[in-house]
Formats: sequence, structure tokens, C-alpha cells
Amino acid sequence: MNESLLRELVPAVIGVLVRRGADFASAEDAVQEALIRALETWPDDPPREPKGWLVAVAWRKFLDAARAETSRRGREVAVQVEPPAGPAPATDDTLRLYFLCAHPTLPPASAVALTLRAVGGLTTRQIAAAYLVPEATMAQRISRAKRRITGLPLDQAGDLGTVLRVLYLVFNEGYGGDVDLAAEAIRLTRQLVALTAEPEVAGLLALMLLHHARRASRTGPQGRLVPLRDQDRSRWDTGLIAEGVVILQAALARDRLGEYQAQAAIAALHADARTTAETDWVQIVEWYDELLQLTGSPVVRLNRAVAVGEADGPRAGLAALADVSPDLPRYAAVTAYLHERAGDLDRAGELYVEAARAATSVPERDHLTREAARVRQVQGGAPC
Repeated sequence: MNESLLRELVPAVIGVLVRRGADFASAEDAVQEALIRALETWPDDPPREPKGWLVAVAWRKFLDAARAETSRRGREVAVQVEPPAGPAPATDDTLRLYFLCAHPTLPPASAVALTLRAVGGLTTRQIAAAYLVPEATMAQRISRAKRRITGLPLDQAGDLGTVLRVLYLVFNEGYGGDVDLAAEAIRLTRQLVALTAEPEVAGLLALMLLHHARRASRTGPQGRLVPLRDQDRSRWDTGLIAEGVVILQAALARDRLGEYQAQAAIAALHADARTTAETDWVQIVEWYDELLQLTGSPVVRLNRAVAVGEADGPRAGLAALADVSPDLPRYAAVTAYLHERAGDLDRAGELYVEAARAATSVPERDHLTREAARVRQVQGGAPC
């Protein structure tokens, strides 16, 4: 059975139920129950019209729940006539569901979970496993999110920027459980690209593909982080890189630059170089300048300083840090790297230790601790 097809049909089926009068939360619950039924019956008895089958079963589940609620409360249900089964309408509500699940009133974590559930078609158990939290915790998070958006019209205008941020959050969550969140984010973004001609959507897809192409080389034995300069570039997925570059070029040709296109352009320049030394750092600095104008982000300013250090020398990179707050995550690590390249090993070692103490993950902390030890060994001192 094609589980991918099932998941792709989820938002369209939810949309049909909502347009028939179901509230979002009830529609989503009914569709999840229909999916479970499909997993049980489709292998032996696949339907001729998968979407119509899901709509019919989900609608019956919704009516059963509504009637049970009616009986319990002693009042009539709003839906009185069950529409006949048959081919489902061709209307695609996927884009509207993206906007609804990424509603500005939802906290980012809730928007991500709801998007994975309602648009991605994942079960609560799968989402919980991917986020390494108990299923009950994830169920509560999803329930709160559904309650918050209950009553909002499906056709309400949404903010595409919020949708893209949610998808990028999904992509950056990494990998865990039996769901590859990076691959799931790429699947959902491909779906969104098919629904809208906005170049920033294509830019985000290109960015994801270019980053995903380096996945196999990012970690070594025991999950050790491998920085870009030390990655085995023969392990990069050239097919994904080529696809990402083609998508990016088409987006840039629309001449409506956005932050995801600029980030993808930087990723493409890294992917194009055979080594760190052969990277076109001057052009990367220029793209960071564009990105800084678009976002004003302190993180972009920090990353730009690294690129300046590669293009114009470490002292120039350190000078570029003058406009960056030392409180920013990774500030100490970047400063350590630039001091090391400038030959100031004493200061570099101190800063690597400081950065390791401030690291927010075990792999990052271990990597920075090893960097500190390596610098101390170069100095001829004892490893830390």
C-alpha cells in the first residue's frame, strides 16, 4: 500500500469535511480515524477512488462522533443530511491548511506539530517519536493547537512567511524516531511549490535540498560533528545539489529576492567548491550582504564575519565581529576559529573552552572540546 499517497490526500480530505460543515478539530480527528481504517483494509481491498473512499469514511466517522455528542448533550447536530458517497470534489484545500496550521496565534512548536499532523498526515505517535517526547505530551500539544484555531475560517488569508518558517523549523529539527523530519519537510515543501508560484517557496526547497545533500558527511563515528571544511565532499549527493541549483536559478530569475533564495545561493556556492580553499568566499560575502539587508539578523551578521575572514583574512573577520553581540550563540566559537587562523592560539584555546561550556547540544559541546584540545596540542601543552 502506498502510505505516501495516503499522507498526500490528508489535507484535501480535511478540507472537504470542513467545507461540509465540520469544525477543523473534528475533521482532523475523523480523517486520522479514516487513515487507520485504510491501513487495515487497503492492502487486501484497495479502493478505485482513494480520495473518495477517505472522504466517505472520514465523513461517517465525523457524523458518528457528532451524533454521539448530540445524544450526550441532548441537542441536535448541525449537520442533518449525509452527502452521498462518490468521487470527491477536485478542490484542493492543501494551501489553506498550510496557512491555518501555521496561524500566527500558535506557538512555533504547536504550529510544527499541527502541520505534521494535518498536512503531513503523520500520527501523534510518529510526531512524538520524531521529537523524542512522550506521545501523551505531543497529543496535548496538538489538542491545544486545534482548540486555538477552532472557528477560524478555512479560507482566511494566511501569511506565507509564517508557513515557510514552520517548514524550515521542521527541516532543522533533525532526525529521530521512525520519521525523518528533514525528508518530511522536503516532501511538504515540494507540495507547497506545486501550489504556489512564489519564488521564496522554491528558494526554501532549493535551500533544503542543498543542505540535505551534505547530510551523509556531516557526522562521523559515534555521531561526531564534522565541520564543513573537513567534510568528505565525495559523499555529497550530487543529484540533490543539481536539482537544488536548477530550482534556485529559476527562482532567482523571477527577480524577487528573499531570504531563502539568498541562503540557498550561499549553500550553492559551498556545494560548487571542491575544497574550502576553492570556495568563492568573495561572492559568499556579497550574498551575506544581501541577506543582511533582507533580514537584519544578528546570526547572519555572525556568519558573514566568518565569510569575511575567509575572503579577506582572519583579522578582517575579527573586525567584522565588532557589530555582533558577544551574547549571541556561537559567538565564542566563531571568534575562537578566527583567532586560531590569525595565529593567536592562546586566545583561541580559551575561547573554544568557553564555547564548549555554552554549547546547547552534546555533539556541539564535544566538538568544541576537541577543538580546544587540538589547539592546546599544537601549542605543545597538555590536552584539555
